[in-house]
Amino acid sequence: METVRFDELDLYPQVLRAIKEMGFEEATPIQSQAIPVVMSGVDVIGQAQTGTGKTASFGIPVLHKVDPNNKKTQVIILSPTRELAIQVSEEIRKLSKYMHGVKILPVYGGQDINRQIKALKGGAQIIIGTPGRVMDHLRRKTIRCEAVNTIVLDEADEMLNMGFREDIETILEYIPEEGRQTVLFSATMPKPILDITKKYQHDAVTIKVVKKELTVPSIEQYYYDVKRKDKTEVLTRLLDYYNPKLSLVFCNTKKMVDELSEELKSRGYMAEGLHGDMKQAQRDRVMKAFRSGRVEILIATDVAARGIDVDDVEAVFNYDIPQDDEYYVHRIGRTGRAGRTGRAFTFVKGKEVYKLKDIMRYCKTKILAMPIPSSDDVAQIKAEKVMQGIGEIIENEDLKEMIEIIEKQVNDSDYTAMDIAAAFLKQALGQVNLENDRENGEIDWDNTGAEEGMVRLFINIGKKDRVKPGDILGAIAGESGMPGKLVGAIDMYDKYTFVEVPREYGKEVLEAMKNVKIKGRSVNMEPANQK
Repeated sequence: METVRFDELDLYPQVLRAIKEMGFEEATPIQSQAIPVVMSGVDVIGQAQTGTGKTASFGIPVLHKVDPNNKKTQVIILSPTRELAIQVSEEIRKLSKYMHGVKILPVYGGQDINRQIKALKGGAQIIIGTPGRVMDHLRRKTIRCEAVNTIVLDEADEMLNMGFREDIETILEYIPEEGRQTVLFSATMPKPILDITKKYQHDAVTIKVVKKELTVPSIEQYYYDVKRKDKTEVLTRLLDYYNPKLSLVFCNTKKMVDELSEELKSRGYMAEGLHGDMKQAQRDRVMKAFRSGRVEILIATDVAARGIDVDDVEAVFNYDIPQDDEYYVHRIGRTGRAGRTGRAFTFVKGKEVYKLKDIMRYCKTKILAMPIPSSDDVAQIKAEKVMQGIGEIIENEDLKEMIEIIEKQVNDSDYTAMDIAAAFLKQALGQVNLENDRENGEIDWDNTGAEEGMVRLFINIGKKDRVKPGDILGAIAGESGMPGKLVGAIDMYDKYTFVEVPREYGKEVLEAMKNVKIKGRSVNMEPANQK
């Protein structure tokens, strides 16, 4: 398909200036088709997926339609999730940078409604919001519709999936029919969407972008045949092997997101989960931490991930194979942004390989089978990275003092400089302590009866000593400095208690609890014996 430049689309100079500043020259297929049609004022049905640039397809025309001198609301854009509402408002704000007097306001659940009411009183020509909160404002008369001439339903199919059909219809009833332009964008066209278009649109023009334009060629795509019980182990190996700057891990259920994020955190990874059941403040905190890099691994469901737009995502993991072929495209499109290369890894088990073949046909893409890296491969690549870092230190740092310390050690002991370097490397790779202890027969962490990634510890006090689980949790966290939330199951009996902690903290906790008293009693803690 021929490309169209933005300066061929008869746009306001202020909008063109903003587009140029955003770094765009050519319109995407949906933009080049939709912008002229939406600007003509007719009702529009646009069929396009996320990642095709559809926000600008309605964002640019509504900016052309808005009267900056009239402070009343003129455009309402409905989005399925708060994240998407924020993303859309940010993009339209960028497009309107040089259009003075145009105010854009996102409204959504989870944010203080009084703050929104205050902002609405100041006047906003373009309101972008989730259906529930927009309806709330309409009922309170804090959003008035007498001047609204355009309504956009963005990701309409997703809004229906989330149960917003009645809300959408109620909102449409509030908006004066005369002179109203209704624009609807949806990735799929199920019957309920067609019902809405029949009822609320007149002579709508349909614009469709063919699916083949969705694949992202700069993404390397691989799959691994992994049993369900081994998925976490394989995921951590791949994270260690490729060491991506930021990673997105997709699960099909909220429960799996919670379980996996806890599991990864217990193994020492900077991971957080994101799904629809979380409180809004929590979701904001997680997204902020992910954007800033404090959280390196974000585990999410498909719906929660809508609106995640972070450029530095270097790897996407399909921990669960997506339920819909289209979701695969949405998911992997979150990496390889802005011309960077990205990697996508999909875990399949047994018969799921057929599902993967459907995805390959649908996306016209190749997903290559890969062997799972062995622990030796991971150790090798970690060693290479450490050596690379050491090379940079040798080149750039003054090591005179350090060399003197090493020379003294070599002269005073039987160690060679090579022995010392090897010991430092082993320490840097994190292979010291636990493995050595196990080899020496001191601690058999494999046999404590804990679930994977955890170790089970025995403490010689129980219910009869008037001890509560909180006392034990407090003592472990307080003495070892380990975050209390990492402590696993605490099983209390009359005279003793079992407690699970992440494997990598096992030795630390034993050391810290050596001379501790709980409720005035000295305690003895040791690894549990499974037998």
